[in-house]
Amino acid sequence: MNFIERPFPWKLFGAELVGTALLVSVGLSIVILDFGQGSPVARLLSDEALQRLVTGFFFGTTGALIALSPLGKESGAHINPVVTLGFWLMGRLKPGHAAGYVVAQLVGAVLGALPLLAWGVMGRSVGYGTTVPGNAYGAGRALLGEAVTTFALIFGLFFFLRHRSLKSFTPALFPPLYAIMVWLEAGVSGTSTNPARSLGPAVISGQWQDWWVYWLGPLMGTLLAVAAHQWLGWRWPRIDVAKIHHFDHDRYGVFHI
Repeated sequence: MNFIERPFPWKLFGAELVGTALLVSVGLSIVILDFGQGSPVARLLSDEALQRLVTGFFFGTTGALIALSPLGKESGAHINPVVTLGFWLMGRLKPGHAAGYVVAQLVGAVLGALPLLAWGVMGRSVGYGTTVPGNAYGAGRALLGEAVTTFALIFGLFFFLRHRSLKSFTPALFPPLYAIMVWLEAGVSGTSTNPARSLGPAVISGQWQDWWVYWLGPLMGTLLAVAAHQWLGWRWPRIDVAKIHHFDHDRYGVFHI
């Protein structure tokens, strides 16, 4: 069967949309619970460094569970435009499929942000999880922080996927990685590493301060991470498919190009 004869991958893009929506709604509910005004969890975790560590761990866990779920089996659970960009730059996605992923992710992020309105005052107190540069740092340092943390995400992700002994454990990378990154860097930029994750709460809160940081920073980090992998590629095996888990599932033949 050639590419033209294949059916349009509605379920694939639909799974990516729902997966991104869940990342935003569940992941940012964790942010609200850990930092929102009047939250009993925020009172329990009175140390701000501990709050950041716990928040990052459970946000990363949310992404890992989506990758392991039936949604991840269908789409590969990129749930982040720069992850899709990285796979495309590594030659594992056709341009049309990559574009479909990104559209699904952005729409999913906005839809996933709508349930956050139910948090009311507690959600509004933290902008429903909106990412903005820290007052003590400004847009320039936030841009650098986003580039560095996204580099760590994409480089680590592809490092796992390129090694047979680590590949099956790729989702397990996210909880400790985000725990460390949020603990170290959240005060600088909010540690987005994901333009879709930043878009959703910005739409419902109306907070667009330095929004470009959360597009340009992750883009820079991804380009640097892919360049590093290309440079090191002669000693590492190639990535097989554009998926985080469930590597053998390919209903539409999207991942074998």
